[in-house]
Amino acid sequence: MRRALPAGSAPGPPADENGGVNELALRLAALDPEAGAAVRVIGRFDALVASRASLRSIVAAAAALADRPARLVDGPGRPVVRATPDGVIKTHVGDPDPAWPWAAPAPGAVLWLETTAAPSTLEAVVLERAAAAIRAALERTRPSYPASVELVLDPQASSADRLSAARRLGLPASARAVALAGGDALVVGPEAELPEGTRAGVGPCVPVAALPASWAEARLALRLTAEGTEADPGPRIVHADRLGTLALLIRALDAAPEPVPDVESLLHAATAGPWSLHTLDTVAWAASMRDAARALRVHHSTLQERIKYLEALLGWPIRDPQGRLRLQLALSVRRALRHR
Repeated sequence: MRRALPAGSAPGPPADENGGVNELALRLAALDPEAGAAVRVIGRFDALVASRASLRSIVAAAAALADRPARLVDGPGRPVVRATPDGVIKTHVGDPDPAWPWAAPAPGAVLWLETTAAPSTLEAVVLERAAAAIRAALERTRPSYPASVELVLDPQASSADRLSAARRLGLPASARAVALAGGDALVVGPEAELPEGTRAGVGPCVPVAALPASWAEARLALRLTAEGTEADPGPRIVHADRLGTLALLIRALDAAPEPVPDVESLLHAATAGPWSLHTLDTVAWAASMRDAARALRVHHSTLQERIKYLEALLGWPIRDPQGRLRLQLALSVRRALRHR
C-alpha cells in the first residue's frame, strides 16, 4: 500500500541556479550521482519559490525533473493541472490512479507523479520539494484558502459567511467534510475519493450551509479508524453515514466515562500475543471462518485452536452470531474510546 509522501518543510533560501547550489551538485555528482541530482532538484524548486512561480510552472518543473507526467488536483471544483516531461500542460484530464505516489501540499490539494512503480529517491525528493513550492504559492495567492475551509466548517459562523466561504473554495451545492488523522480538515464533493493510504473520517453529504454537521459526524467517524496493521487492525477510512446505530452507541459511551467491561476483556485477550488482536478483528468481520483463515494465512485447524484460546480469555464465544456481534462492538468501541 502506498502512503502519502510528506509535503516537506518550508523551502530554504533562494538559490542561484548558476551559483552555489549547482557547484555543490557537481561536486556531489562526482561522488554520488543520485545525491547530486537531488541537490539540483532542491535548487530548482527553491529558485521557483524565490521567483514567485505559478502553480503551472511548478507542476511542469516536477514533471521535467522526475521525467514523468505530474498533475495537481487543487481542491474540489478547481481544474486539474497536468504536465508532461516535455512541458505540455493540460487541464481537465481523467481521474488519477490511486497507486501513483503523491504528496499533499495543502488541505484539498494533491500532487501526483504518474507511475505505478515505487518512487525512486529522486522522485521522492521531487514530490517533497514540489509540494513545498506549491504550498508557498497557495499561501501567497490564496491566503484565505485554509481560513475558508475553517469557516465553512464552523458552527458558530453565520450561514451567509459559510456560503461565501464555500463560493471562494469553489464547492458544489452539496459536499462532505473529511476529518484527517493529525487534525487537518478537507471539504470534498459528493463523489470524491480520498487517496489510497489516507486515514480519515468522512462526513455525510450535505448542502454546503450544513457542513458543520457533516464535520461533527466526520470527527466521530475518524475515532473509529485504525492504522490497519496487525498491532492496530481496523479500517483506515470510515464513513459516518454507514455507522447507523453505532454512532448513537459511541455518543452514549462518551457520557459514561466508566470502563466498558467487554473492552477490558478484549484488551486482556490482546495480551496473548502480537497476533491476537489481528486475529480477533479478522474473525469478527470475515464472512466465514475459512475466509478468516485465508486472510490470516493460517490453516483452518490452527485458527480454531487460536479461537478456543482467545474465547477463554474473552469470556464469551465468538463463533456464533451473538458472540461475533459482541466482539464487533467491543472492537469498534475500543477504537472510539482511544480518541475520546
